[in-house]
Amino acid sequence: QVQLVESGGGLVQAGGSLRLSCAASGTTFISEPWAWWRQAPGKQREWVATITSGGITNYRDSVKGRFSISRDNAKNTVYLQMNSLKPEDTAVYYCNAIRDGAVKFNNWGQGTQVTVSS
Repeated sequence: QVQLVESGGGLVQAGGSLRLSCAASGTTFISEPWAWWRQAPGKQREWVATITSGGITNYRDSVKGRFSISRDNAKNTVYLQMNSLKPEDTAVYYCNAIRDGAVKFNNWGQGTQVTVSS
């Protein structure tokens, strides 16, 4: 069974940076597109960024130029480098694989909390 473990979150001031990690096990990591999502209090989970198996990336407009998604296939890990953080980036961040344009795994990880103070 797949296991997703997110880490790297924390409390940071506006303008600061964090690097999130997502370690995946029990899945054919190297052949799959992966993505990050986030969920702010009282809001629905929203997509943040995707990276294909070939390394092509895509971002939601609000994070373009500030966030960077990457992957290390040798470590079965996907990363999210977040720079110039804003209070509106505050959320719990999750990762998951993509299949046919949708979330692949029903069992999400615990997520990692990112809190940006103004």
